[in-house]
Amino acid sequence: MSSALHYVLLIFIFQLRSFLSVGEMKSMESVPDLQKLMYTVVDGYPCVRLLNLSGEIGCANPGRHKVVAPIVKFGNDVKLTQSSSLIVSPDQIQDFFRRVSNDSAFSRYVVGALVESGSLSRNSMLGFSPAQKFPEAEFAPYLNISYEWNPLGSGILQNAYHFPVFLLSKSSSLTLQELASKNEKSEDEYTSSVAEFDLVMQTTKSGTHDSVSCLKEQTCLPLGGYSVWSALPPINVSHINQPKPIILAMASMDSASFFRDRNLGAESPISGLIALLAAVDALSHFKDLDDFSRQIVFVVFTGEAWGYLGSRRLLLELDLQSNAVLGLNRTLIELILEIGSVGKSAGPGPQKFYAHGGASSPSNKIHDALKQAVDSLGSDQVIISSASPTNPGIPPSSLMAFLKKNSETLGMVVEDFDTAFANKFYHSHLDDTSNVNSSVIATAASLVARTLYILASDEKNLSSSALSSIKVNTSLVEQLAACLLSCEPGLSCDLVQHYISTTTVCPSNYVGVILGEPSSTPYPAAVADISRFLWNFLADKTSVPMVNLNSTCSQNCSNEGGVCIRAETDQKGICVMSTTRYVPAYSTRLKYESGAWIVQPANASDPIEVLDPIWTESNWDAIGLRVYQVQHASYDRLVLLGGISITVLSYLITLTSRAIIMKALKQD
Repeated sequence: MSSALHYVLLIFIFQLRSFLSVGEMKSMESVPDLQKLMYTVVDGYPCVRLLNLSGEIGCANPGRHKVVAPIVKFGNDVKLTQSSSLIVSPDQIQDFFRRVSNDSAFSRYVVGALVESGSLSRNSMLGFSPAQKFPEAEFAPYLNISYEWNPLGSGILQNAYHFPVFLLSKSSSLTLQELASKNEKSEDEYTSSVAEFDLVMQTTKSGTHDSVSCLKEQTCLPLGGYSVWSALPPINVSHINQPKPIILAMASMDSASFFRDRNLGAESPISGLIALLAAVDALSHFKDLDDFSRQIVFVVFTGEAWGYLGSRRLLLELDLQSNAVLGLNRTLIELILEIGSVGKSAGPGPQKFYAHGGASSPSNKIHDALKQAVDSLGSDQVIISSASPTNPGIPPSSLMAFLKKNSETLGMVVEDFDTAFANKFYHSHLDDTSNVNSSVIATAASLVARTLYILASDEKNLSSSALSSIKVNTSLVEQLAACLLSCEPGLSCDLVQHYISTTTVCPSNYVGVILGEPSSTPYPAAVADISRFLWNFLADKTSVPMVNLNSTCSQNCSNEGGVCIRAETDQKGICVMSTTRYVPAYSTRLKYESGAWIVQPANASDPIEVLDPIWTESNWDAIGLRVYQVQHASYDRLVLLGGISITVLSYLITLTSRAIIMKALKQD
């Protein structure tokens, strides 16, 4: 029997040598070493499961277990005969999902998808937008919701896929391409490379397939986070004088993408956010804003890509007059200027911007101020035009929520497009820093800063010298783009680190989920890095020094109406006078009670609340992706048969040998 064991060990060693090199085998010292050599962990960004009142969207493993399948290159002519993990190039994404939807003979064998991070030129692609042709159309304050603001939109972002999908990193893309090529060339060999997907969602395991059921079973969490607003100059809530009318300057900080953590939204909407922040910085140097007839309030919303969570929640908090909006009054909001997508130029020639608004006639105050601001730039290379009258109304924007609440709201949205999005990668992982131009953003910031100055002063004949003195720091625009739109330096940049200690380096502008009970004074750990940075940045830029108070933060800082900025960086912070507050952003139909989320009935008299989809994200235990080699079942059966044959033969040889030896011993 010892010879049989010897043969089995030889077979095992032969099999192991087929997977590993001699050098790799010599380097093994433990079982973890063996696992590292046999399995390759793949870097990637998952598409995850999201839910609303009507069902599910996104991706997940179909059941409770991991999915394993051979890696195959996708092509329009590929035919599948077994369960497969498809590797898809960037320019084939829409073809792949279209075929999954339309070809059942193909889709039945698709158990996973791996999307490459290709280096294709943006100009060589027609575009890729997984969003709908009219994003968030149900919130439009007009009837024509079949209009195509996003002509390239495929709508796959709103579909549910019952197989895992990962976006690969650049290095992982090369690895998987090699493995797929080897599988293609070695169809007749006994091994193949497979991908193992661990994307099991708690909602799948528990059978909770909508937001109401998953919140009840606590298998999901609401989408949400924290918006930030700040007043320039600070608002004295104890002042007895009549409060001023308010100009609301708005932008968004979140985007959407098919892949949860690869979500930059450079053009839409972060270009508008950067322009707003640069405008805040430019206006912060003026000390005469106290004397102006209108109060400027800056608002940066989160959750806008998912049913305008931030703006709708702000409107509700204003109705409730909660602590989150202390100092604000909805009836005092006179004008709204929203900065949308402003990072692209229409090509060679002047930089063009468009003013979208329900009342976009030349007599409109905001439109007049925009024209005056452009004139003050003294350049024929910047143009502001009214949007086409053939448009059904304003494009998808936070202003929609305000108009839905009150159709008499006077506001405008500044965009870099007229009748349809200029962004070919709207709500796509490809909407990155290469999709925007920082000089265009800086021009938009100058336009916004001067427009707000004109509106706040309410003077028809402002001196050209006053407007010309408003200068945007172009270096700040470039810094913000580097911090918010790339991993190098990303959130480790000096500007962000000046204000907060970050939990990650690579920015992601996905809204995320809201953790714990919402509060206007949340613990820093409950607030995402970018929201905390914006709160500190805005509080700093809109602040005035505290009088008769130590600048170092102490208990007296908040008691005296101040706020403590930069407390994370040196554990001391600086106490300044600023009206800057967090506003929780989550569904207006949700209530946090006794450690759980409760879905409340919709208020039939509120046209916005009736539309609330209540977006949630499924919980999960772990998400992972790895590749390794497996033997074909036929070869396993052959090895088994060989092992059995060797064992039987060894047994027969042993019996024969024993009989011969016994016979020889008897003769002796």
